[in-house]
Amino acid sequence: MSIRSELLLSFKKGNSLTKLIYINLIVFLLVSICHIVCRLMLFDDSQLLSYIAMPANPIELLHKPWTLISYMFVHQGFIHILFNLLNLYWFGKLFLTYFNQKQLVGLYLLGGIFGGLVYLLTFNLFPYFQPVVNNSILFGASASALAVMTGVAAYNPNMEIGLMLIGRIKLKYIAIVFFFLSLFSVAGQNAGGNLAHLGGIAIGYLFALRMKKGKDLTKGLNRLIDFFVDLFTRKPKMKVSQGKRPISDFDWNANKARENKTIDDILDKIKKSGYDSLTAEEKKKLFDQSKK
Repeated sequence: MSIRSELLLSFKKGNSLTKLIYINLIVFLLVSICHIVCRLMLFDDSQLLSYIAMPANPIELLHKPWTLISYMFVHQGFIHILFNLLNLYWFGKLFLTYFNQKQLVGLYLLGGIFGGLVYLLTFNLFPYFQPVVNNSILFGASASALAVMTGVAAYNPNMEIGLMLIGRIKLKYIAIVFFFLSLFSVAGQNAGGNLAHLGGIAIGYLFALRMKKGKDLTKGLNRLIDFFVDLFTRKPKMKVSQGKRPISDFDWNANKARENKTIDDILDKIKKSGYDSLTAEEKKKLFDQSKK
């Protein structure tokens, strides 16, 4: 099997976290290759980012509305993408122990969207940013990654993870540090990025609060995503078999409803008693569900 085939297979079989990381890496490689080719050919590549990064100027954003989504997959520099994807991977894995893959994608997108809107509003509201508002652009997955981090930290604030040189530390303290670092840097060199961080953190916190009440903040966005996926993909005919006999749509829906009820009961148990209270079978069911 070729490297290309292995990568494609890894992408197809990977969960939503894997796919988000792959998409970020692919965009990074494409942008980097374009920069290299333009420089070798002596072409001006100064406007390349303007088509995929989010502008602070609202008039320009109206002409490039897709940048509100595309910006959260764009990076410049190895260190930039490394830290963002490491954060996304670490906290995304923790996130999937409590929530499903659709909620991960939904929160990633919501964190990026809200982070972009906070950046847009503040740059156009405060006089401090007026001299640079027409030339400022936003890019990077940090607002999305921080939304995921804050979501799991606010949902289970006392969960501990091990950090090199620091040791065991509770998630809530990590989230608090990121919050204050971003807050105290909103008038600094990377003001736009830190403003977007605050938007992502706010959405992650709101997501956790809503989930504790049994309400999913990402539900509407995920329904919209499903609509467009269904619109542009051809659905195969349902031929689910049980043994040698095909089952009816009614039986399939009943089985699916039972599976969903089981997962809901497990999530309720986590809310009340924590993840460690689950049996081995319940943990396996939750893990299998997160891979779907």
